[in-house]
Amino acid sequence: MTQTKKNPTKRESSVKQSIKPSASATKGRSRSAHAHPEPPPRTPATTEGLDGAMRALTLALDKKALEPVLLDVRELCSFCNYQLVVSGRSDRQVDAITDGIVAGLKLDDLRPIGAEGARSGQWSLLDYGDFVVHVFLHSAREHYDLEGLWNDAPRVPLEVPPDARLPAGETYDAAR
Repeated sequence: MTQTKKNPTKRESSVKQSIKPSASATKGRSRSAHAHPEPPPRTPATTEGLDGAMRALTLALDKKALEPVLLDVRELCSFCNYQLVVSGRSDRQVDAITDGIVAGLKLDDLRPIGAEGARSGQWSLLDYGDFVVHVFLHSAREHYDLEGLWNDAPRVPLEVPPDARLPAGETYDAAR
């Protein structure tokens, strides 16, 4: 008896072609025949909030704020575009910096949508929509570590006067 090879039907052929290799069979290799390279990072189209954040920075520095950092979070979050983080040397200075920013921006017709932690002396948050300002007592700033939380956020280059920087090795507590 002679065995003849059976030609697969069109349906059987298409079923065999639609079976994909398992993950272990393609480990280390692209699953598609045409691997797509990762697109280059795109620059966000809007800079809304940058002028307000820079104005808030100027007002904070007028009240002797320390160690300002401006985070560009446009690609990382949906609730604002920029976050300004500054520190004060004492609870009274934290409140004074906060009051100075609110009063100065009010003159520019900018009012906070919300404020948190006001009058606590440890931390204040001013939400202006496109930008948020955090004013910390240093120990609270270290505790919340926003710069670490937003580690992937690019830092906006700032021209900061030397008196707004702590000398190397000096702690905030010694700056009082």
